[in-house]
Amino acid sequence: MQTIDLNLKRRNENVLNALTALWESSVRATHDFLSAAEIEDIRPEVRAGLAQIPVLLVCLSGDEDSSQPLGFIGVEGRKVEMLFVDPDARGRGVGSLLMREAAERTGANEVDVNEQNPQAVGFYEHLGYRVFARSETDDQGRPFPILHLRRGKNA
Repeated sequence: MQTIDLNLKRRNENVLNALTALWESSVRATHDFLSAAEIEDIRPEVRAGLAQIPVLLVCLSGDEDSSQPLGFIGVEGRKVEMLFVDPDARGRGVGSLLMREAAERTGANEVDVNEQNPQAVGFYEHLGYRVFARSETDDQGRPFPILHLRRGKNA
C-alpha cells in the first residue's frame, strides 16, 4: 500500500469518478441510517468536495500506475473533512494509515463523525480522538447528529 497526494491539478474526471464510486460503496456498507435517495442527494456534494478540498490523500493497493484506490482522506486546515475506505479493504489498516499520514502532513487533529455510525466512532476513539462537542444536524442541516472529535492535549 502507498499513499499519494492528489493535488488539485491531478483531480481529473476519471479520478473524481473513481473516488465518488468508492465513497458510495463505503457509505452503502457503513451508513445504514441513510436511504438510497439520501445517498443520491449527497453524491454531488461529495464530488464537489473531492474536487475542492485542499489536501486529498489516496491510499493505493500498489504502484500509482496500476493500482486501485483503497481509500481516501480529505483535510482542510487541521480538520479531517472526509475519510472513506473501500468495503473490501476495511480492517486492513487503510483508515489508520490515512489518518496517520494526514496528521503527519497537515497536523490534522479534528474530525466530525455521524453519531449513527458507531463503527466510525469506535475507530476514531481507538486512535485517541475524544468527543468535544455535538451537533443535532450535519453541516447541510440534515437531521443526522454529528460528533466533533479532537485528538491531543486539548481533546
